Order: sequence, then C-alpha cells, then structure tokens
Amino acid sequence: MREKKGTVSSNKQTKTLVVVVNTYKNHPKYKKRFLVSKKFHVHNPEDKKLEIGTEVTFYETRPLSKLKRWTLEKPVAKETTKVTK
Repeated sequence: MREKKGTVSSNKQTKTLVVVVNTYKNHPKYKKRFLVSKKFHVHNPEDKKLEIGTEVTFYETRPLSKLKRWTLEKPVAKETTKVTK
C-alpha cells in the first residue's frame, strides 16, 4: 500500500479533497534540484471540513471515480511551538 503526504489545495467538492504533493527532482544534465508538484484527488469518507493548507496523509485504494484513487488517512498534527523573548 502506497502512502503520500501533501497539502490540501481545494475542499469545495463533496467528499473529495484536492491535495498537492511537492517533490524535488534532479536535472540529469545540470544536476540542479527543481520542484515538481502533482495534484491528487483524495476521497474524504467522513466529509471532514479541512482548511486549505492543512497537511494530510493518504493511501492508495481501488478506483472510486474517474479521478479518485486515493483515500484520506488522517490530517498531520502540526507541532505548535511558542517563541518567547
């Protein structure tokens, strides 16, 4: 089972989230790293209202519709740190 981690970019559809996954690749000739982003349509079975920018993990499943092949696992809990001066 493949898992991915990304950021919610759209939550307007019912039971579907659009998640962007950013990865870095190296150019074969120039050896410079560059950013590649890909969008995934993720099934949200409980229709949780997640805000845009929330980090989530999701896993691969059988095809659920034309574009949905992934299911939401859970939102990633961000550690909040307070900076005191």
